[in-house]
Amino acid sequence: MTIDDDLAAARLILTHMGISPEDLLGPDRRAQTTPLSTLVATVSGVVPTPTRRLYEPYWRKALAAWPGRRVGEVKTTDVVWFVEHAKTTAVVRRSSRGGHSAAEHAFDAVRCLFRYAVADRMIHSWDDPTLHVTKPKRLTSNRRALEPALVEAVVEVASTTGNDPHLDALLIRLHIETAMRTGGALALRLCDLDPEQSTVYLREKGNRSRWQPVSPTLMAAMQHHAHARGVRDPDSAVLRYHTGKPLTARRYDHLWGRIGQYLNTVRIQGITTHWLRHTTLTWVERTYGYGVARAYAGHATASTNRFGVTATYIKADISDVAIALAALTGEPHPLAIASTLTGPGSAGPEHDSHAYSDDSCDPQVPSNAA
Repeated sequence: MTIDDDLAAARLILTHMGISPEDLLGPDRRAQTTPLSTLVATVSGVVPTPTRRLYEPYWRKALAAWPGRRVGEVKTTDVVWFVEHAKTTAVVRRSSRGGHSAAEHAFDAVRCLFRYAVADRMIHSWDDPTLHVTKPKRLTSNRRALEPALVEAVVEVASTTGNDPHLDALLIRLHIETAMRTGGALALRLCDLDPEQSTVYLREKGNRSRWQPVSPTLMAAMQHHAHARGVRDPDSAVLRYHTGKPLTARRYDHLWGRIGQYLNTVRIQGITTHWLRHTTLTWVERTYGYGVARAYAGHATASTNRFGVTATYIKADISDVAIALAALTGEPHPLAIASTLTGPGSAGPEHDSHAYSDDSCDPQVPSNAA
């Protein structure tokens, strides 16, 4: 046999064993020869889409800061420097808080890379340069529940200004009623609408999904919106622009930017859709308790929390959420099997269950939500 025959036989044996030639070099050798850009490309191709979207800007920034760097050449001091670099060069936005979020995301992005490097046996776990770096502490959120008058003002501006007030009114009501995140709204498909039980299927961060009650008025508005904008395929997105194209996150940016032009508090405090989530969940918690608020928010049950073992006994189900929603909107819900429809009281004018009309196609915000 020739040397080529021997090499071919060796490759065949390695293939059957699931071992690549690079594995034979050992972790240290592979780390010293593999460009950091190769690791970034590999990890970017396997992480979930939301993770990739969050970390890619920091991976690009790392590659720009460390041009030509090999995986094994990144040291602990490099990571410390990069986290501070991300903090000082963060883009200043309305909600900026000194670059703290950028520092936190930069650390997580680099840690993600080297966790995969360890998992792929490119480096030993004790050679992970993020191992001895303290993660920046997350600052307490400034978000809070909005005052009823401010919610009413937001609704008024959203539904009477801009190039698509119907869409913006629908978005505001959708988030007030469901307390969903923007990602959940953008992911809504036609097949996710169940008009018989008046529920929508939400897919949100952490790969969590659930059925969430909505008022019959809002359900009718979403169906009308989807149909009017050409949605026929059950797997197609519900929320659409005038052109029929699916909605993107940029619509939310433009919406709150426009609202901020009319309402100084929105502009100065950097209020966004997530503040509506705080508003609704705060009311639900105050009115129906922690268990219902947790179910309303779609939060997973934590193994340890301030309620301890008691959390086992205060779980709420979809009917409890429907009862809270019915009280919030003042509108009966098919899943609210037992309820006294009493909302927050004097938060606004009496709710009109017929406020939505086929002529205007603009769902009115529930008065209790405001």
